[in-house]
Amino acid sequence: MNITLLREMGLALLFVLLQAIVFNQINLFGIAVPMVFIYIIFRMPLSMPTAWLLTASFFLGLAVDIFSNTPGMNALACTILAFMRRFVLSLYLPHGSDYVAETPSIRGFGLWLYVRYSLTLTFIYCVLLLAIESLSLLDFPYMLMRIVGSTLLTFLFILCIDSLSQGREKRL
Repeated sequence: MNITLLREMGLALLFVLLQAIVFNQINLFGIAVPMVFIYIIFRMPLSMPTAWLLTASFFLGLAVDIFSNTPGMNALACTILAFMRRFVLSLYLPHGSDYVAETPSIRGFGLWLYVRYSLTLTFIYCVLLLAIESLSLLDFPYMLMRIVGSTLLTFLFILCIDSLSQGREKRL
């Protein structure tokens, strides 16, 4: 097996466990919960075939569902997020230009492109997950606060993690 594949699988397992053990316990003001495991979907190589990307994202979401007792909600939201990834990136790249880097990161994309890319995908994921979770628009202001709060908290954690991982890669 490829050492890179093993490293990525280990990283995915680590993020699923961290999500289940640590991040699901964080509930800021009863509104915001960080969904940091979606960073794995963000950083998957852009050259990865769509079928593999969707399958890996589905199983990543399913693993979080199993540990979080959320029947299929994360699996559905992760699969849709993986499907939207290239489209979101194409929104922010100039027309006719190719992808900037093989793996999305602050270092490969530049800060502002990566901020727009990750913030948009985080927002899409939070809207999907929280809309599936509520299945109702009866308390729309509360749901909107949860979407905004979870998006911002998740986005901040993802930026910190990507910044730390980039610093680690520079030293290696």
